[in-house]
Amino acid sequence: MLNKLAASELVLNDDGSVYHLNLLPEDIADKIILVGDPDRVPKVSQYFDKVEIKKNKREFYTHTGVLRGERISVMSTGIGTENIDIVMNELDALVNIDLKNKEIKTEHKALELFRMGTCGSVNPDVQVDNMLVTQNVVGLDGLMHFYKDYHFENDFSKNFIEKFPYEKIKPMLYFADWAEDIAEYYKDARYHGNTATFPGFYAPQGRQLRLKSLDDKFLETLNELGITNFEMETSAIYAFSKLLGHKAITVNNVIANRRRGEFSSDHHASEKNLIEWVLERIIK
Repeated sequence: MLNKLAASELVLNDDGSVYHLNLLPEDIADKIILVGDPDRVPKVSQYFDKVEIKKNKREFYTHTGVLRGERISVMSTGIGTENIDIVMNELDALVNIDLKNKEIKTEHKALELFRMGTCGSVNPDVQVDNMLVTQNVVGLDGLMHFYKDYHFENDFSKNFIEKFPYEKIKPMLYFADWAEDIAEYYKDARYHGNTATFPGFYAPQGRQLRLKSLDDKFLETLNELGITNFEMETSAIYAFSKLLGHKAITVNNVIANRRRGEFSSDHHASEKNLIEWVLERIIK
C-alpha cells in the first residue's frame, strides 16, 4: 500500500505512542495550547475544571482536561523551530495517521493550535505587558526549505524579500500567516503585527556578549521592514499548519521592548495575565 509507512519513518514507543511526545490519539483534544516552557503547562492546566491526562517525555509535557465543558490540551514544545518540527509532525500523526497500521488516513482532521508565549518588540511604540497577535511571520531559520511542497507568498513577504539587505541570510527565509478564521478569538488584542522567528537567542536577536552580532542595526532594520516583534517558534507552527491543514494563531505577551531597552517589571504577573486572557477567549 502506497500510504504504508516504514517503522523507521514513523517511530513509536512500545505502547504505540508517538516517539517524542509520548502520546496516543486519545490523549489530545482538538484545541491545543502550545507553550515553550514545560513549567508553564501546569500554570495553564490549573485553570481546567479537571485534568484527565498528564504525560511527558524530555521537554514535551502535555496536560489534557476539560474547561467549561470543552476538552482542551496544553503542551510544551521547548525552544526553537527544530522542536516544532517534532511537535507538528507528531501531533498530525496522532490525528491523521492510523498508528496501528502505520497508514495515512484518507480523511484528515484539522487541529486548532494556539501558541501562547512571550516576545520582545522591535517597534519602539509597542508597550510592554500587552498582547500581540501574529498576522504575518518570517522564519529566519531555514527549516521549511527541507519540505518539498512548502511555498507561501503575500504582499508582506514580497516586500520583505525585496528590501531585506542581508544576502547571506536571505536564502533561509520563509513566510506564513495566521489562520484567519480563528483570528476572531483575539480580535480585542491591543496589537496585531508581523513577527520574525529567530534560530537563536543571542546574535540572531542582536545580543552581544563575547561574540559580535552580524549588524548593530539588525533589529532596527527589521522594524523598518514591517516587523513588530520576534520570538523562536511561530514561523514553523504557521507553516506546518498550512502544509498539513491545521489552524494556528500566536499571541505573545510583550515582556521586552528592545528598541527602548525596557523589560516587564513583573513578568510573572504578565504571564498569569496572558494565560487568563487566552483561556477566556478560546473557551467560552
